[in-house]
Amino acid sequence: MTSHPLDRPIWNALATRHAHLSEGGTRAKCYQPSVAAFAASHDDSPAALQALADLSFDGRNLLFLQADAVVVPPGMVAVSHAAAVQMTTNRPLEIEQDERIELLGQSDIPAMRALAELTKPGPFTARALELGAFWGVKENGRLLAMAGERLKPQGFSEISGVCSHPDARGRGLAKRLSIAVAGRIIERGEQPFLHAYATNTAAIALYESIGFSVRSVMHVAVLQRAPTNQGTVFAEGS
Repeated sequence: MTSHPLDRPIWNALATRHAHLSEGGTRAKCYQPSVAAFAASHDDSPAALQALADLSFDGRNLLFLQADAVVVPPGMVAVSHAAAVQMTTNRPLEIEQDERIELLGQSDIPAMRALAELTKPGPFTARALELGAFWGVKENGRLLAMAGERLKPQGFSEISGVCSHPDARGRGLAKRLSIAVAGRIIERGEQPFLHAYATNTAAIALYESIGFSVRSVMHVAVLQRAPTNQGTVFAEGS
């Protein structure tokens, strides 16, 4: 079993600060479907894996993110899997005041979803603001860039949804927003962390430039119920 809270950030968020957004029990949990597709188990015991499989009773896809290789429960299959890195920082960030950065609200959700669909920073739903706050930069009323908070294990907050419109790239908005969000997390006495696909070297370099470093390699997998004529399949590395 892993020991660091960020080794299973989904589980440790759902078991603590995001418990009100969760479904499941003491062995496995997932977010309410309209909030996020993330799911996790407390461990890889047979009972926990069965509890995970039970969460997909309605055919929904479940997304996993953890340091351990993802073990696919009986009756499920891995639709996709990938390697990622988890990055953290413990050092104070030099935050520049930028009057363009504003807190986003419910009225901004349509523009936020449109920007997320265009740039693909990761899963984003209409209830994303229930996971954590988001900030953005607008120009003439048009949302050009945003960044926010997602998973919240006790004592930690994840920076997520960092993206810029193609028309605004090269202006440093993603970097400024990442620093701004991280600074607010640190001001609350929490540690910021974030994830990037291992192949996304540009994003990793950006985060390193503002003081983040790789804490752990992570496994990402999307699972779904297996067809009735198909047996159990295990993710690579399990």
